[in-house]
Amino acid sequence: MAEKIDPKWAWEAYRPSVQAPWDVRRVGHLYRRAAFGATLAELEAGVKLGPEKTLRSLLEGGPGLPEFDRSMAPLAEAIVRSNDSLNLRAWWLSRMLYSPHPLQEKLTLFWHNHFATSNAKVNSARFMLVQYSLLRQHALGNFAALLRAMSSDPAMLIWLDGRGSKKGNPNENYARELMELFSLGIGHYTEKDIREAARAFTGWEVGANSTRFDPRQFDSGEKTVLGQKGNWKPDDIVRICLEQPACPYFICGKLFRFLVSETLTPSRELLEPLAEEFKQKYDFGALVYRMLSSNLFFSEQAYRAKVKSPVEFALGIVRGLEGRIGTRNLVPALEQLGQNVFYPPSVKGWDGGQTWLNGQTLLYRQNLALAFTSTEDPQFGTRLDPARLARQHGVTTEEAQVAFFLRLFLQDDVPTESKQSLLDYARKAQTNKKPVYWTDQDAADQRVRSLCYLVLTLPEFQLN
Repeated sequence: MAEKIDPKWAWEAYRPSVQAPWDVRRVGHLYRRAAFGATLAELEAGVKLGPEKTLRSLLEGGPGLPEFDRSMAPLAEAIVRSNDSLNLRAWWLSRMLYSPHPLQEKLTLFWHNHFATSNAKVNSARFMLVQYSLLRQHALGNFAALLRAMSSDPAMLIWLDGRGSKKGNPNENYARELMELFSLGIGHYTEKDIREAARAFTGWEVGANSTRFDPRQFDSGEKTVLGQKGNWKPDDIVRICLEQPACPYFICGKLFRFLVSETLTPSRELLEPLAEEFKQKYDFGALVYRMLSSNLFFSEQAYRAKVKSPVEFALGIVRGLEGRIGTRNLVPALEQLGQNVFYPPSVKGWDGGQTWLNGQTLLYRQNLALAFTSTEDPQFGTRLDPARLARQHGVTTEEAQVAFFLRLFLQDDVPTESKQSLLDYARKAQTNKKPVYWTDQDAADQRVRSLCYLVLTLPEFQLN
């Protein structure tokens, strides 16, 4: 049952108050949803900047994006030449970690799950990168333009069998998913609509490097789709879908689940102000801004109302520890956790939410947290060192170390019992025997690393 929330209050711009202050908790919340976590410097800067300037900085991205893109381009070209699927995934994880515009990458990940296309079938790093570039280009842009472009995207044509769709023998896969998963949702079209729309997507072929349209294989006859009759082409079908009342509600609802909450079920009434505004121009960037700047987004109802995806879990640790790692070793680790980018499990993408967590994946998360923090794992070595980070910030006492890692990763928001348990551990660890070949500094550093690891295994850290 949908929770009753006043739409007017929900989508008004958040303004700090005594009841809802702008503090490190809300900065952390914004960075978890609109990026992949924050460094301590970003948390502190966000508190000083205030909500509007912090959000604007995320929406616009930081300086140096053109230079970053240029630095990543040669590796992308090498990946295309070798058709290297492991480096393909590692390349995108590097972009997520180190791009000056993390919100752009976060929303590209959203669209990747929306237009879920797997390289398991496409088997082309070239075409997967073409699709990735298309998603990133429109990540904060116009949904209508993205939907039109996706109709002739080579990876999508292979994934949904559009490349063999011809006049007299149309393939219905893309037309079905266009309506069911990409624009309208189940229940807002008929099987006849799908059959008729499929005729409009005939004529496309995929070559070694690009797509080609063959007008001889295109069905130019009259088609009736969602009540509209004409000699429709692909862009006409997209236009007709966008004109349906269900479309803006479907997209707003999906973004609501991604940015605001997986536990709240938004009513039609709650989504109406967003949907009415969105359908005017299908400006996705404006929709993202409206959600991220709202009262509801910064409310207790949305706070930690999502489970971290494996990508969010892992990258949040790396960013918090201010390390630079090679991302090739992250690929199999994330696959174990259930999220293999460029390889979604089906056309519906990852289900997310509670499906990310079970006894096995929780164990894998703990193992990955240990690999990151121990400085002894052969995959990541000493590139992420909580002890070194604590020293850089002048944190030396047990009390200060507990406070430091709780602030960095959980913005101080854990039960008093958890804080006390961590402090008890830190004090007790002082008396533990150390190997004879360890210096006192070695032992002290190991205690800090273990403390950080314990923070990363707290239940609260699994939530976004």
